[in-house]
Amino acid sequence: MKIITYNINGLRSAIRKNFLLWIEQQNADIVCLQETKLQSHQIPNELTLLRPSYHMYWSHASKPGYSGVSVWSRVKPNDIRNGMGIQEFDVEGRTLTLIYSNFCLVNAYFPSGSSGRLEYKLSHLEAFKHYIQDLKSKYQTVVICADVNICHKPIDIHNPKQNEKTSGFLPEERAYIDQYIELGYVDTFRLVNSLPHQYTWWDVRSGAKKQNKGWRIDYIFATNNLKNKVKNAVLAPEIDFSDHCPMILEVDL
Repeated sequence: MKIITYNINGLRSAIRKNFLLWIEQQNADIVCLQETKLQSHQIPNELTLLRPSYHMYWSHASKPGYSGVSVWSRVKPNDIRNGMGIQEFDVEGRTLTLIYSNFCLVNAYFPSGSSGRLEYKLSHLEAFKHYIQDLKSKYQTVVICADVNICHKPIDIHNPKQNEKTSGFLPEERAYIDQYIELGYVDTFRLVNSLPHQYTWWDVRSGAKKQNKGWRIDYIFATNNLKNKVKNAVLAPEIDFSDHCPMILEVDL
């Protein structure tokens, strides 16, 4: 199974850049998008071209032009959950969960801790921990595609010393990734790639991508029972429909 996760930073903008052609070429089984920035009446007509191939599911923020996630799946799931059941987070369209016969998939967009939202972000991190703990106890096999807005280790950020007090690399944020792993999840990319300078987001205003001064904040986590079933996990920094890049996982499900 081929799974793509991608913070698209505005789906309509990406479509104007031929994003849908790239998706067709990838022939993925599941596509998880974050930061779609759409509401229900704004879903692009161009997606009708993909609808014969994919079942499409959405979680929209109540605030226009903000947040939002979507999952496109070739196989129709048995059940879909919109949100975590917590209004203060669900109103921002941050989580979609799809239940299949043999595994559970979560697509999540974590809050940024900037602009005075650190406490909100930490509350979300705590709630998400309990959410995925519950999913693992019920379904055993779980895959989580997410923009977590956190670099886990110093290797995941180009300037760790300078960002020790910056949201996205704070010790209390990074500790939550440790806790998720302690629950029985694994960072699938680091299973197959231990090299430095592997990033998924670059600051556009400073031209950071040309110098590869980035942050790895986009992940696919999987329960430990999939460790030996991961065939490949790669980043695609050459793809630039967004200020993020896609991550692509191939796993035997």
